[in-house]
Amino acid sequence: MTRQLADFFATYDVSRVIEDAKTGGQSRFDGQAVIAPDAQGAIYMETGHLILNEQRFQAERSYLWRANGPRIDVLFDDSRAFHDFDPQQGGQATEHLCGDDMYRGGYDVLDWPRWAVTWNVSGPRKDYRSVTWYVRQG
Repeated sequence: MTRQLADFFATYDVSRVIEDAKTGGQSRFDGQAVIAPDAQGAIYMETGHLILNEQRFQAERSYLWRANGPRIDVLFDDSRAFHDFDPQQGGQATEHLCGDDMYRGGYDVLDWPRWAVTWNVSGPRKDYRSVTWYVRQG
């Protein structure tokens, strides 16, 4: 199967676990993500609840997804580059330096249409691992 940007267009149940190596704590996010077409590619919109230190917060974020040959570019909602990935095989995404903190991660698309994204973030301000699972609704 040749997977491309349009194959991701759907609504997903999202479950994220964040393991903080600095504090030894764990946070969770549970919610929904919608990846919908727009004029240049797609908009990713995530909404849900973050549970941090037994407190529950409303949380949301959005990204722009753009086809770039066989890869997908993921941009912040203000169009700054974040990373790109291979929708066919998943694997390592491009690294992203945010200030002095390095984001290294990848996509797991082997159990399609269920897929996952893992980020290992390290630097002077951050030291955590985030794993997010996406399960297509319907």
